[in-house]
Amino acid sequence: MKTKNYIAVDLGAESGRLTLGKFDGKKIVLEEKHRFYTGGTRLNNTLYWDVINFFNEIKKGLQKCSKSEISAIAFDSWGVDFGLIDKNNHLLENPVHYRDSRTDGLMEECFKRVSREEIFARTGSQFMQINTLYQLLWMRINQPYLLQSADCLLPIAALFSYFFSGEKAAEFTLATTTQCYDPCENKWSNEILERLDIPCKIMPQIVNPGTVMGKLMPSISEELGISQIPVIATASHDTVAAVAAVPAQGNNWAFLSSGTWSLMGCETSSPLINQEVLKNNFTNAGGANNTFCFLKNIMGLWLVQECKRSWESHGAKLPYSALTEEAKKAKPFLCFIDPETTFLKPGNMPEKIQNYCRRTNQKIPSDRGSILRCIMESLAFKYREVLEKLEQMQQRKIDVLHIVGGGIQNKLLCQLTANATGKQIIAGPVEATAIGNILVQAIATGELSSIKQAREIVQNSFELIRYEPEQTGVWEEAYERYKNHKNS
Repeated sequence: MKTKNYIAVDLGAESGRLTLGKFDGKKIVLEEKHRFYTGGTRLNNTLYWDVINFFNEIKKGLQKCSKSEISAIAFDSWGVDFGLIDKNNHLLENPVHYRDSRTDGLMEECFKRVSREEIFARTGSQFMQINTLYQLLWMRINQPYLLQSADCLLPIAALFSYFFSGEKAAEFTLATTTQCYDPCENKWSNEILERLDIPCKIMPQIVNPGTVMGKLMPSISEELGISQIPVIATASHDTVAAVAAVPAQGNNWAFLSSGTWSLMGCETSSPLINQEVLKNNFTNAGGANNTFCFLKNIMGLWLVQECKRSWESHGAKLPYSALTEEAKKAKPFLCFIDPETTFLKPGNMPEKIQNYCRRTNQKIPSDRGSILRCIMESLAFKYREVLEKLEQMQQRKIDVLHIVGGGIQNKLLCQLTANATGKQIIAGPVEATAIGNILVQAIATGELSSIKQAREIVQNSFELIRYEPEQTGVWEEAYERYKNHKNS
């Protein structure tokens, strides 16, 4: 077949990437065309996403593709955040960053109006203060005029699909991250929204992964010198796009999408909603192929990123590879943190970790290597903790853990995860989100027939690295210490 070229725009919490995927029917070859910074911008004590700048950066990337014959383009992003569009099709304000402090305490305020149990029964969603539901409640209390002026709410990837195609809709996988969606009824949970006095009219049409939204707007096509290519709603939640690219076989596997956030789970045919799931705070995220991703959000490499940012603020230039080497040389099992406690917000992360160890009566890590070793070992043990709960709730044994995403470049963390979990680790591919984005586009345009076939393409196209557990006895003892420190 003739090689097809697809553009994946992958918007992450640290950077945005525009990737050209060349598919010849047997293999995919990736070519990164443009990369840009996406971190938050603080203005008047509010942390925003600078989406207008992102729009311009995406256009720069598209210009670099203007000499190629492009088959389609699709956008993916993190979940929960959104933009509001008014009846005149104008963006009402820059979307607020989920790490902004405005939702502090909003879950408790929400539960005064609708109980935690009812919200979970209707949405099957993990409780996090960053969820769309609590952001909307904050606006209802503090900025009701914005909700009154809004005509349509668009999750971030859907917002960019709208910017480039003019068509407004929320793709299924991102809709399920909002805690406003009912996965059993396959619709927005108007019952919850009405109880919180959030206008249901702003919730957009929901479309399936692989829906062709329209074509590139003529004005953008003319400006960039690129044809009016189809704009596709891919599996636009970045985690789910990454899961679509997991090169898995059989059923006894789990995934770990490793990046700023770590998301661990498995594929299921239907949502799992019961008291045990509520207790363990798992979520039912929409999947790419008529499935759900039963998973849990874990803090992830945000902890390392924030440490790096803090250290570099004093003038040092510290590549991740150098930091990993420092961690590798540090003394093992000096101290542990619970990644899910006090580390959501930006700030002096090394100091936060030291203060946590001080409060929990542990040895205090004094240098970069020991702080990073603490983070990585704690993450590895957190992965084991979540994996054990996953096996229990799904009533099946997991034999293989597939790790995908940028985090697999940290080979130390991959090996520590194998040691902590006692599972075989298969790491790869790195750019799983962009690959999954492209594969869903290829299915939408008829070049592939299924996710199963797409995963075979991944196995043919990218190097995979296997890690086996080491020193399991030592790690078992350390795991008991990790669990005990949380009760100190």
